[in-house]
Amino acid sequence: MKDCHSMADVRAGIDCIDRMMVALLAERLGHIEAAARLKTDRRTVRDEARIREVIERVRGHAREMEVPEELVMMLYEPLVEWCISYELALFDARRSRGDAAD
Repeated sequence: MKDCHSMADVRAGIDCIDRMMVALLAERLGHIEAAARLKTDRRTVRDEARIREVIERVRGHAREMEVPEELVMMLYEPLVEWCISYELALFDARRSRGDAAD
């Protein structure tokens, strides 16, 4: 952890981390958008085995990095569900316009 000497140091560090987290979310959404473009069957958007795999992998990362699993799951489970909804909306929008998978 950073050697913070003041609350200004703490706040600057948190602000920097928040910016990086939002940038990572933007990158994750880019992959979700690619999946919506590449998938040809709406039924494959929600993949229960993949959801379990992602959640277990993230739990493992939490354990490795000594981050409370409860916190990670509180953030990640809704994130995964939101991303699935987003992908479904993108998939449906592309199909309603008649776009084919690239």
